[in-house]
Amino acid sequence: MKRDYLKLNKIEGPLIVLSGIEGVAYGEVINIKVDNNLTRKGKIIKIEGDKVIAQVFEGTTGIATDNTSVKFTGEPLAIPLSKEIFGRTFNGVGEPIDNAFQIISSYKQNINGRPINPVARRYPRNFIQTGISAIDALMTLIRGQKLPIFSGNGMSHNELATQIVKQAKIKGATSENFAVVFGAMGVRHDDEDYFRKSFEAAGVLDHVVMYINTADSPIIERISTPRCALTAAEYLAFQHNMHVLVILTDMTSYAEALREVSSAKEEVPSRKGYPGYLYSDLSTIYERAGMLKSCEGSITLIPILTMPNDDITHPIPDLTGYITEGQVVLNRELNHKGIYPPIDVLPSLSRLMKDGIGADYTREDHSDLQSQIYASYSKVQEIRSLSQIIGEDDLGDLDRLYLDYGRELEEKFIAQGKNENRSIEETLDLGWHILSILPVTELDRVKADIVEKYYDYGRER
Repeated sequence: MKRDYLKLNKIEGPLIVLSGIEGVAYGEVINIKVDNNLTRKGKIIKIEGDKVIAQVFEGTTGIATDNTSVKFTGEPLAIPLSKEIFGRTFNGVGEPIDNAFQIISSYKQNINGRPINPVARRYPRNFIQTGISAIDALMTLIRGQKLPIFSGNGMSHNELATQIVKQAKIKGATSENFAVVFGAMGVRHDDEDYFRKSFEAAGVLDHVVMYINTADSPIIERISTPRCALTAAEYLAFQHNMHVLVILTDMTSYAEALREVSSAKEEVPSRKGYPGYLYSDLSTIYERAGMLKSCEGSITLIPILTMPNDDITHPIPDLTGYITEGQVVLNRELNHKGIYPPIDVLPSLSRLMKDGIGADYTREDHSDLQSQIYASYSKVQEIRSLSQIIGEDDLGDLDRLYLDYGRELEEKFIAQGKNENRSIEETLDLGWHILSILPVTELDRVKADIVEKYYDYGRER
């Protein structure tokens, strides 16, 4: 028989503490009634003997130790799922915030998901065309991959995420079996409006599901937002064989919420105050992406995080880089130059692109072109450093060609319009046109037959 507990031991920030509790489980949902009328939900996050610590999703404002009753439901936090979630907006615990009806479905799924057996995974190979040249050519996104975007405060990561959602094209996917799940944590209301209006204007809202936790919403809700989003993605991918692109922004807000809860639980902090289990906690989110051998659907994950002080060695980007399969790094200097998207080519990479490009997927010259662009752009950085010491006028003719190559790569290849959607053929042809600024003798990363076929010998130098 379920019992109501009528007294709390302690209230600590977003947490409540009860004692004398029996027969409960970690992750179990509780119903909290304040003054016998207002009901809130919570979740057990720690059990020590007969003492229980629970987090309250709506916050603990108005809760006192003697005006509250708590009932344990015996069930984990689960959200109802059906195809009616398309075009809808929910909060971080799966409740609608778009003034429409609650989803009524007999199918409910635990938001914590189920671990995927590595043996059951299918290796990602198929190329996803984003229409953004820097990503498609140099750090190719593969279906089923986890490819984060490392950004900084005030940079154009929201615009980039929106453009990817509007332009993403998966080979073999149609409007019937392609979906986008968008999870936002700690965003401002104007950012929420921007995302919704952008998707609506692009005509893609009918296959987008949004889970939004705004900055003024309870911080505890932030921890469940990405899990609700990925639970919806798993339902669409593995129950309905859909190809799902999941965008999560901002993972830094998520990690800071985790740090606040950990501090309230009086856990021993690790680097920069984050809990010691930050790595394993992030992995429970990122590792839910992928493909299964038993079904056709897929989950491709693009988490976005803002690096504090643009520090790529900060614990959040550092640990994210270990778990995921590459990163797209945005550069503040390029952003100041007005280049959009300000993608920093050299520290960016995609570890899975080697198996998803080439004649069978994109084009035969893709791998050689990508390698040569990286090598030549790396030399541009060396020559720029040298020119700051001796002056550009004292550089040799070849060094000046490299500087021209660097400028054109940034201004014509990396930079593009926010509504400009380039095909992979256009991207690769543009890459060759810019690479042809350099003499053919400088192309030491490209096979001779590829050079003969694609190098622009007629380009003026």
